[in-house]
Amino acid sequence: MSKTENLPKPTEAELGILNVLWERGPSTVRDVHEALYRDEGAGYTTALKLLQIMHGKGLVLRDDSERAHVFRPAVSKERTQKRFVVDMVQRVFDGSPSQLVLQALGGRPKATREELDEIRALLDKLEGTQS
Repeated sequence: MSKTENLPKPTEAELGILNVLWERGPSTVRDVHEALYRDEGAGYTTALKLLQIMHGKGLVLRDDSERAHVFRPAVSKERTQKRFVVDMVQRVFDGSPSQLVLQALGGRPKATREELDEIRALLDKLEGTQS
């Protein structure tokens, strides 16, 4: 098991911060605060405290070589998504990925033509590797 697989799953608030870091790249506390909380009226200290907690958990890395600390995600967006999906498949779909896919594709909103093409290409690739 890799080091990142041992990390705790981020909370909803932590995912919000990670999304900012994944989208913008390494960011200061002020950058995160502006992106997430400016319109909500939450204080700068909210972003600071969450980033400190996330650093303690190993979810973000901190560069404190400058006056304003810069944070970056310790794990990729794709790896985080995979962890959540694996957990959801186990807990909600009795370990059946096909049930997850059927539920997702049968629900609303409907998948776009581009998404269906991507899914079809992935299925073709998977079938090719299993032949």
